[in-house]
Amino acid sequence: MGDTAEDAGAAPTGARLAASTPAPGARRGRGATANPTGRYEPARRVAFDDGWSADDPAPLRTEVRPERSARIIARNTSPDIPFDRSLNPYRGCEHGCIYCYARPTHAWLGLSPGLDFESRLFTKPDAARLLARELAAPGYRPAPIAIGTATDPYQPIERTHRLTRAVLEVLAEARHPVSITTKSDLILRDLDLLREMAARDLVLVSVSLPTLDPALARRLDPRAPRPDRRLAAMRALAEAGVPVMVNLSPIIPGLTDHEIEGLLARARAHGASRIGHALLRLPGEVADLVADWFDAHYPEKKARAFALLAGARGGRENDSRFGHRFRGEGAYAALLGERVRLAGRRLGFGFGRLALNTADFRRPGGQLALF
Repeated sequence: MGDTAEDAGAAPTGARLAASTPAPGARRGRGATANPTGRYEPARRVAFDDGWSADDPAPLRTEVRPERSARIIARNTSPDIPFDRSLNPYRGCEHGCIYCYARPTHAWLGLSPGLDFESRLFTKPDAARLLARELAAPGYRPAPIAIGTATDPYQPIERTHRLTRAVLEVLAEARHPVSITTKSDLILRDLDLLREMAARDLVLVSVSLPTLDPALARRLDPRAPRPDRRLAAMRALAEAGVPVMVNLSPIIPGLTDHEIEGLLARARAHGASRIGHALLRLPGEVADLVADWFDAHYPEKKARAFALLAGARGGRENDSRFGHRFRGEGAYAALLGERVRLAGRRLGFGFGRLALNTADFRRPGGQLALF
């Protein structure tokens, strides 16, 4: 497979991944099947067959680089999001979830939202120090910090970099509330901190589980732990007194939507007590990446999936309007929401985020502020 550069402005609107950096076929252990040029780049690459392509693409190694930040807490005012501040120790995510709505952010770095997003990662080694400094600021007022809103804080590189662990140590010492979203049972490594924080009503853990099918999960999020390991993590957290939310996100039309009731029943049996859910979102380059993924893995289901999604997105692939982007609209979206509500009530779930304790906050000082 060869390639040639063209002016980026020449790309037709809605062009699929045939006009992108070539990455023929799915790579073992990777979610994306292509590496489209970032939308801010001055040129794009167009794939063509030069007759010399190897049958199998070469293995793709993960690269990790540090980046320096001035601040670590990000703020938002979105009416759709139940928190006003978040923290992400990493950019990019090795889990490789094909549907990840954070993929387009890699274009800001001059990289591709495709394979680059899951193989060219960035750490924030100053995360804990910056957090302690921001919490110690005289004007700071505590409210839950959401960790894992863009990339998984317990992705594989956390085993060696331990940035999430360091952040939790600062939060535990400051008695600051936190919500964590992850797909990984690596979170159990930090059960000592989480148990301590849960005793003070300072933590909620959300475990993302879009499917119970291990074969489908291997294709959707290839480097995330299997569904059974995520369920086991829910049980271990709940038994330690840590409140657990099961996050049915994303619900993928025509692919995972039939699993809603069974998935909730399994999660409840493993200790989950609250529910979160969201319909598949396709912002920016994610639409093309998901379309290409369907072509590679489930071509017979692609047309129905995109038709159902368009019906819930006002005839479009994506709807970014507040109040619509997570739930969708129309009969199909309403049916999904009603199924979640009915199954949740029957199984005894609570809905939405848990109110966490802000009254015990202790402003960091002394050695902690210098951490």
